[in-house]
Amino acid sequence: MCLPLKRRSQSTTDKSSVSDIIIPVATILAILILWQVAHMAGWLPKYMLPSPTDVVKAFINDFPLLMSHAGTTLYEAFAGLGIAIVLALLLSALMDRFDGLYKALNPILVLTQTIPTVAIAPLLVLWMGYETAPKITLVVIAGFFPLVVNLISGYRAADPDAIRMMRAMGAGPWQIYFHVKLPGSMSHFFSGLYIATSYAIVGAVISEWLGGFSGLGVYMTRVKKSFSYDKMFAVIFLISIISLILLKVLKILRNKLVSWERSEQHI
Repeated sequence: MCLPLKRRSQSTTDKSSVSDIIIPVATILAILILWQVAHMAGWLPKYMLPSPTDVVKAFINDFPLLMSHAGTTLYEAFAGLGIAIVLALLLSALMDRFDGLYKALNPILVLTQTIPTVAIAPLLVLWMGYETAPKITLVVIAGFFPLVVNLISGYRAADPDAIRMMRAMGAGPWQIYFHVKLPGSMSHFFSGLYIATSYAIVGAVISEWLGGFSGLGVYMTRVKKSFSYDKMFAVIFLISIISLILLKVLKILRNKLVSWERSEQHI
């Protein structure tokens, strides 16, 4: 009796995963077709909004240059995201362990999110120059908060029975953290990582607008001055594609590392 149920559940999952791909792709293609038709009909002037074909041509013509600038942006995003992850793991563990530290730092963390990124970027450029340091710092600031908040939420949602059992066996606070709280918070961690990753790309590009020698943000400021809006849209599409690929990779990693969640959903 169990085998048919398992087969049915597997087929349902396969259909759902296929529809999750087909529906968004079909929606995007429909928007692009309508956009192209509106441009061909003359409803959208070229100087205001280039057609999708113009954007594709600009992307192909400037592909080597775009890849060079994208390499700089990705380096800044990954470096900042890596530092943000390490700092978030350390600080969230300390804030969970020491309640006084949580009460002292939590308002400051919230305060950092009320300051617009565009307002911080010029100061970082002024203090650190036009190299990659201010860009990486801005990515750290943007991605740090969602990681810390989600990790702390994960620690506090840990199984109380498992914690009581660990204490009964003589485990200390850090043993409980490494064996119960940290593994149990991986789902929350990836939720924060999704947000931090999207912030990382956007934060790097925004910081490059205000000064730098290479990067997609620098490229955008240069083509904007020459009114090459087709190249501007080519960069926007490239940033969107990069973000979607990174989020898809994170989803695959989450399914691999937090596999018990998927098994619980199919029970």
